Amino acid sequence: MQRYSKLFGKTNKEAKEFDSINATLLQKSGFINQEMAGVYTYLPLGLKVISKIENIIREEMDKISNEILMPSISPTNIWEITGRLDSFDVILKASGGNKLSKEGSEGEYILNPSHEEIVTPLAKEYNSSYKDLPFAIYQIQTKFRNEKRPKSGLLRGREFIMKDLYSFHKSKKDLEEYFDNVKEYYWNIFKKLELENDTVEVLASGGDFTKNYSTEFQVRCNTGEDSIYYDSKNNIYYNEEIVPKDLRESTKPVKASEAANIFQIDTKYSKPFNYLFKDENNKNKEVYMGCYGIGISRLMGIIVEKFNDKNGIVWPKSIAPYDIHIINVGNENLDIVTKIAEKLEKEGKSILFDDRENISIGEKLQDADLIGIPLRILVTKRSLESGGVEIKKRNEEEFNIFPIDKIKY
Repeated sequence: MQRYSKLFGKTNKEAKEFDSINATLLQKSGFINQEMAGVYTYLPLGLKVISKIENIIREEMDKISNEILMPSISPTNIWEITGRLDSFDVILKASGGNKLSKEGSEGEYILNPSHEEIVTPLAKEYNSSYKDLPFAIYQIQTKFRNEKRPKSGLLRGREFIMKDLYSFHKSKKDLEEYFDNVKEYYWNIFKKLELENDTVEVLASGGDFTKNYSTEFQVRCNTGEDSIYYDSKNNIYYNEEIVPKDLRESTKPVKASEAANIFQIDTKYSKPFNYLFKDENNKNKEVYMGCYGIGISRLMGIIVEKFNDKNGIVWPKSIAPYDIHIINVGNENLDIVTKIAEKLEKEGKSILFDDRENISIGEKLQDADLIGIPLRILVTKRSLESGGVEIKKRNEEEFNIFPIDKIKY
């Protein structure tokens, strides 16, 4: 049981209003702290949410790949090999240049906005036979991008947490089959995050990553920063960059937020690094690659944009920082609170107990709504006289009295 009085970071209902719901609510409720534009510290409550999103993603990605962890920095020479050092305009800049300088024989480094330049030679070093292919590896890592105008809280920052998976194949056909297979696991993720009904696949340009089209997973959201267009005739969503002119003129756009993006990058990165494999006849063949990203910190922001009301955040059960928020009126009945907490923890539930003294019940209830834990238990003298405690779901207005031994999550 986590006592709220001992939790680092508290609610601050007077905190600054930001340009997005997620930034405002996450800071007022004590989940994040802004350090500079587009850069945040994740406080204990926020880190718990991030960790739960990561674990949901890991559960699905482990079924189709192996997890690794690549470095946050890389030497500039590998970016010169692919030609992206000068063309990729979101590389984070240090003062006076587009890369970080380092004294010593190894030269200069940059903060990685993506990891194709590291993962391709890494894969080449270990897997170069047809017997090794196909295979896939993924990581959960912090990325850095030089956003000129960071905005929308966690939706567009200079530093963010991302899962990126890379797959390697003997043929274009094999890549295409795996590409479609990955979509199924992404849909499992969105289902577990309670975003499935509002998420759509969107045809998008490949941008700097590939000349091919890519597939975005966009979450329909009234406060979304993107506009997508639905072609009902062909049952295809397009993002704003490639939507055909006639569709743009005849169709009303839908607001949405990008949660993930997947690419068939073919030989764009394997060719510059001369990554070939030996086939059954000992002949060199090109390796085809796919890249599959999903924004972890971005998902946290999107979920807050989707799940909130006038009182605060309404977390889905799967990623709430705690399962149950217990509030005790007055300093009495602590033995009953302890009994309730022990019972629920034995059942595998996590508890946040607001044990603060000299704080009114009204303020505690406001804080509980702002923080947004799915279930609230209120222990009062009146409820105990009625035979139990008050149980209220965060997304419902009414509460019910339940006997202590019949409390269910």
